Amino acid sequence: MSRVVIVGAGWLGKPLAQSLLQKKIKVSATRTKMEGVEALSQLGIPSFLCDLNQPKELTEQLFQRQCDTIIGCFPPGFRRGQGDEYAHYWGNLVTHAKAAGVRKIIMVSSTTVYPNRIQIMREQDATYAQAFGSEEFSSNARVMLQAEQCVIDSGLDYVIIRCSGLFGPERHPSRFATKLSSVSSMAPANMLHLKDAIGIIEFALNHLSNEVINATTPKTVSKAEFYAAAISTMGGEVSLPPINDRPDKEIVSDRLIELGYQFYYSNTLEALSDNE
Repeated sequence: MSRVVIVGAGWLGKPLAQSLLQKKIKVSATRTKMEGVEALSQLGIPSFLCDLNQPKELTEQLFQRQCDTIIGCFPPGFRRGQGDEYAHYWGNLVTHAKAAGVRKIIMVSSTTVYPNRIQIMREQDATYAQAFGSEEFSSNARVMLQAEQCVIDSGLDYVIIRCSGLFGPERHPSRFATKLSSVSSMAPANMLHLKDAIGIIEFALNHLSNEVINATTPKTVSKAEFYAAAISTMGGEVSLPPINDRPDKEIVSDRLIELGYQFYYSNTLEALSDNE
C-alpha cells in the first residue's frame, strides 16, 4: 500500500488527502505555516510544516513517514509574482525525494504550459525543449515546463497532470466572471471539476507510470455559454461580461481516457450542477 505525502494541502490538496484517507491510504500533508498544519490536524489529516524555499528537514520528514509517493499540489504563484521560484521548488522537492528513497512523484501542473496557438492541444504540443526560445510560449509556460522537466529528468517514476481551469466548492465559476473583461463565444471553456481532479490524481497514483496527461472535461461549450450557465446557477447575481468572437486553443483529454480513466462529469455544463 502506498504511503503518500501531499505537498501543498490547499483547495485541492486538502480534499485529496481526505479522499485518500477514506480509502485507508497512509497520507500526510504539508502547509507552509503552523496555523495551516494545526487546521489540517483538527480535520484528522496527519501534517507537517514544509517551506520549499528552505526545506531543510524535508528528507527526514519523508524518511520518517516511509513515503514512497509525493503528490505536489502547490500553485506556481504567478499572480503573487512568485512564478520564477516554481521550478526551484520542484528541483528542491526532487532532490529531497531521491534522498529519502521516494519512488514516485505526481505533479499537478497546468494547461498554462501550452503555446498561444489556435488548435487542439495534446500532451506532445508542449515540452521544455519546444518552449525554449519560442515566442508562442508565455514566460509562465516556460517556467512550468522547466518545473515539469525537473520531474521528468529526476529518474523517479512520475506522472504530470496538466489541469484545466479548476472549479468546485468555494471556487464557483461565476466568481471568475467578475474578473474577466470579456468572454468569447468562439473559445472553448477548458475546465475541470474538483471531483474529477481528485479522481484523476488517485487514478495516476494507482495506474499510471511515466506519463504526462491532460486533465480536462471531455466535452465543453464556449466560454460565453459556460459562464452564462454558471451565473444562472447562482441566481444571476453577477452580470456576464461583454462577449467577443476570438477563438482559442482547445485542450483534450483523449490520452487519459485511452489509459482508462472514467470521468465523473463528461460535460462542463453537467459539472456546474455539483457545488458540493
